[in-house]
Amino acid sequence: MNKRLVYGACFSIALAIILGAFGAHALRKLTSSEEILRGFQTGVDYHLFHSGAFLVLGLWGTRWIDHPKARIALLFLVLGVALFSGSLYVLTACRVWGCSYAWVGPITPIGGTLLILGWTWLGYTLVKGERPN
Repeated sequence: MNKRLVYGACFSIALAIILGAFGAHALRKLTSSEEILRGFQTGVDYHLFHSGAFLVLGLWGTRWIDHPKARIALLFLVLGVALFSGSLYVLTACRVWGCSYAWVGPITPIGGTLLILGWTWLGYTLVKGERPN
């Protein structure tokens, strides 16, 4: 077990639940726009799904996580979640509170691309049998 990854995943899951509750209750009071609410919920969904995956990866074992190719996949995934979900959270905040958000738009697809690369890299690494025994 990789304790640091497990702890980080559990913290991230708790944060996703808090943000999901915020979206379901407080955010609904701040906006009636279904588009804004859906965008925020998409960020929460991806955040929670990937945090659960990080927990599984952390429980899987330290020898696998210490493999250089697995670390690359994990880096892509962590950055992907931060950029994808994080940009959706910032975009929501800017749309609700009226700040400029044009700069946020390009960040979301970069995060999505990193998620795709991370899962693809992880799958390739596992299929090629490069996971330490």
